[in-house]
Amino acid sequence: MSSTENLRNEVLNFGPKIKEIRNKKRFTVRQAALQAGISPSFWSQVENKKREIPKPKTLQKMATGLRITDDEIFKLAGITKDQNNFPTKGSHYYDLTEKDERNIDKELEDMMNGLDSKHSLSFFQNGQELSDQDKELLKASMRQTLELSKQLAKRKFTPKKYRNGEE
Repeated sequence: MSSTENLRNEVLNFGPKIKEIRNKKRFTVRQAALQAGISPSFWSQVENKKREIPKPKTLQKMATGLRITDDEIFKLAGITKDQNNFPTKGSHYYDLTEKDERNIDKELEDMMNGLDSKHSLSFFQNGQELSDQDKELLKASMRQTLELSKQLAKRKFTPKKYRNGEE
């Protein structure tokens, strides 16, 4: 099996693996999420594969909620120490917070709900509805755009006194 196939399998199996651990420990979604300091709806979406594998910082929070080590959850997520995406201690002033992520989720949900109206983006398909695959691709693209625009805005508009010496 290639490394690409392994990564794809990790992404597809991560949510169910987290759910299995939570169930074995007899935690509810709400209990685990509250222990982690994240929203129960976010947790549920991860478990039900409605979200991709979260960022390392959020994975660390989820590990706390499940009472497992960071290494265990990173292994489940397919993240190893030799990869560049292994979490670091420091963070940047422009990194997205949980609140930013929730705001992006809300904006994205509103945009996706707008696709179903008669006055939506359906005109790109000659009046036909977008397929589920097209909607997923559009959603992923919009998420990246929203995240990048929020980070750029933070970089541009954060006063120097809150930048922790970063430029």
